[in-house]
Amino acid sequence: MNKLFSTVAIAAIGIAASLGTASARDQIRIVGSSTVYPFTTAVAENFGKTSGMKTPVVESTGTGGGMKLFCEGVGEKFPDATNASRAIKKSEFADCNKNGVKDIVEILVGFDGLTVAQAKAGIPLKLSRKNFFLALAKEVPGADGKLVANPYKNWSEIDPSLPNEKIEVLGPPPTSGTRDSMHELFMEAGALEIPALKELKGKDAKAFEAVWKSLREDGAYVEAGENDNVIVQKLEANPKAFGVFGYSFLEENASKLAGVPIDGVVPTFETISDGTYKPSRELYVYIKKAHVGVIPGLDKFAAEYVSDTASGEEGYLSEKGLVPLPAERHAEAAKAVLAMETINGDKLK
Repeated sequence: MNKLFSTVAIAAIGIAASLGTASARDQIRIVGSSTVYPFTTAVAENFGKTSGMKTPVVESTGTGGGMKLFCEGVGEKFPDATNASRAIKKSEFADCNKNGVKDIVEILVGFDGLTVAQAKAGIPLKLSRKNFFLALAKEVPGADGKLVANPYKNWSEIDPSLPNEKIEVLGPPPTSGTRDSMHELFMEAGALEIPALKELKGKDAKAFEAVWKSLREDGAYVEAGENDNVIVQKLEANPKAFGVFGYSFLEENASKLAGVPIDGVVPTFETISDGTYKPSRELYVYIKKAHVGVIPGLDKFAAEYVSDTASGEEGYLSEKGLVPLPAERHAEAAKAVLAMETINGDKLK
């Protein structure tokens, strides 16, 4: 027992030394996704009001940028947690491990629909994911099925039922998890609706991937930065443009914006929750287990996040636009977080 106690004590001392003393930083620091930012901010504010501890600092750096900061190391100069609008990648997990971030706890927050939105003053648009791909892909199949530089300038050139207006879509930069989701949920899904590209996938998966991951660079797609509020402002200023962001921002700005129906389904809390709105995704927060017990309140903050009061079906996060997990799945996710179970890198993509 003494030997075991000594081993545990030495490990704790080692972590404390790498983190510095508690007085070096007594406030939780969180970085990451702009989509998850409003949810984590709401939890942080509630935690600050009810715990007697300092309100955690939450920064919107984008999913990719947050993962980079999170994985740089263990210690008080590094973030304690990162928000993500997609699951951590195997390559990111490897970077974390390389830098000593070996035990990572995953909070599955809930669902978010990835939406295409427009100003309410704009011409109503109904899109399929195939339309979306043809509007924004760098290369598309020509008449003979071979790839050509995207020739479409107006929506009506893709489909006569669409408006005869210039294609202009504002969306996230490469560092954003929303950009990853846009590629997967819109671009890849849309490409698979085109016979020539579906055939290409069967013959050369890498070539197919290059097609749906490559966006045009002639102004039809405009990178609008990590701050989704900037997209909202630009859509108000230009009713002919469209924007891509999470459902929570659409709901937050429902007086100004309208969600574009995708494949005939309007993005709403109900359609995302029941799965009929297909472009939906899971949202996450990742926590460094090594910081638990050293940075004050980190475990209690995690417990607040997975509480029924916050992310349950009737929780306050649903008022912010989060689509909660079904009750049984939420209970399972909460149990894993409360036990501080860590993720297995072998199961990541």
